[in-house]
Amino acid sequence: MKNLANSPKKPSKGGDSSSPAGFFPRWLNINIAVQDGVFFLLGLIGALIVGWIIFPAVLYSKQAQPINFNHALHLDSEKVDGIDGKTKAEKCEFCHGFRDDGSFTGIPKLEKCTECHDDPESPLGETPVEKEFMKKYVADEKEIPWLVYSKQPDCVYFSHIAHVKMGTIACATCHGDFADNEKLPLYVKNRLTGYSINIWGKRISGFYWNKKPSDRMKMDDCARCHTKMEQEQNNACFVCHK
Repeated sequence: MKNLANSPKKPSKGGDSSSPAGFFPRWLNINIAVQDGVFFLLGLIGALIVGWIIFPAVLYSKQAQPINFNHALHLDSEKVDGIDGKTKAEKCEFCHGFRDDGSFTGIPKLEKCTECHDDPESPLGETPVEKEFMKKYVADEKEIPWLVYSKQPDCVYFSHIAHVKMGTIACATCHGDFADNEKLPLYVKNRLTGYSINIWGKRISGFYWNKKPSDRMKMDDCARCHTKMEQEQNNACFVCHK
């Protein structure tokens, strides 16, 4: 009679008899596979930390605007007089409006500010920011060197009147809602290209849980919107690149 306890085990055809239920193939060393998997995950996590956190911190510089402009205060009719318009959009266009020829004024010049802030010795409010503005810019008739969040390369032409008036697109759609801001956000600039992060994308990874048009202003975003609005003919190169 054979002693079953001492009889040699035969490996199963599907895998190594030493592996659980023969689940893994004979050639696979479980310990080495687990070790390689751990090293891979650690490398992947390290690469993501360097690429998505450390690298952007080095690539981008942050700078405050020359002075703070309180949009919320200026749009409050109970506190500020002289800005025409009933809705936020109408009040925004009082300073960021269109010229008679249809061109867009963009960020207003000092001349627009002095329609209300005309006397350097008589600020309209009590805030230190306004006093600094009156003393540093109005008194010396010096333009404010604003840092433009949405400045495109010189080769890009963008018609605001075609989008705002003809396309009835709200300013906040592309620029975000500045109307309720009491403080201007920092200007974040790419050290290599010199352009704002608002243009190239606020997330270097390119992944957005809930992407909005104001998250970036790249060419493919414009083309996607044109296609969605059935304006594919405006995706031709020389429509925007002059």
